[in-house]
Amino acid sequence: MTTRPMPAQPGPCHGAPRSQRVTPQAGSSAFSAVGVSYAVGSTQILRDVTVHIPYGRVLALVGPNGAGKSTLLGALTGDVTPSAGQVFLDGQALSHWQPRDLARTRAVLLQANAVAFSFTARQVIEMGRAPWIGTPQSDRDEEVIAAAITRTDVAHLQERSYPTMSGGERARVSLARVLAQETRIVLLDEPTAALDLRHQEDVLTIARELAREGRAVVVVLHDLSLAAAYSDDIAVMQGGKIVAHGTPHEVLTEELVERVYDTPVRVMIDSDTGAPIVMPRRTRTS
Repeated sequence: MTTRPMPAQPGPCHGAPRSQRVTPQAGSSAFSAVGVSYAVGSTQILRDVTVHIPYGRVLALVGPNGAGKSTLLGALTGDVTPSAGQVFLDGQALSHWQPRDLARTRAVLLQANAVAFSFTARQVIEMGRAPWIGTPQSDRDEEVIAAAITRTDVAHLQERSYPTMSGGERARVSLARVLAQETRIVLLDEPTAALDLRHQEDVLTIARELAREGRAVVVVLHDLSLAAAYSDDIAVMQGGKIVAHGTPHEVLTEELVERVYDTPVRVMIDSDTGAPIVMPRRTRTS
């Protein structure tokens, strides 16, 4: 198993964060979590996590239930305040960012796509443009919204009431909102959980396209084969720690997966893509 070395802690960056119109250099740091721990009462959820997330790549966070994946994502978004360690965004401590600048820099898709009122799908997608109100970028609202709707295949849902849609439909509309926000960092928490086979592939294809455009993408996934097919890097979490971080081929070995998930697996190679496919070893029952 190959584990990628972690970078040293970045120094603080003084001054205002870069605007959305600045294109970051591929490979430069989007996020760095350095020594991040998080506890609720006596329960330690994250334990001294250090991870570097560059622009231009898709990082998949994987691991069994309760490993700390969504909590780590919450620390990156700023929704979870670490009890130790620090998160840096573009080299500046996350705690120093103003909410409006943060909303113009990173967009977040959470597991629970809840909306309190009966907004239409179109209105939910339009909410993604809120951070740009009063800026020159707002002149592009209609163009950006139309592109997000097309990209996520939700044109036929625009006038539907959001709460009446299926879980998969809500997930795609919420993804369209994230795309309409037009940020250089995109954080997705289990975006494929409620989706059928076609739309799972579509969503992760979008994630790959975003990375090719130079954006940093972090996605929490349970399906290891999906993670292998679409991510550049995989961080495997167990017990609140990152136990392996590298390319899909480096990380998704039978030995590691069996140890982390406590179940026998078979790792094969997809003859079309060359990516690993992880399958549970099953015993036929009569």
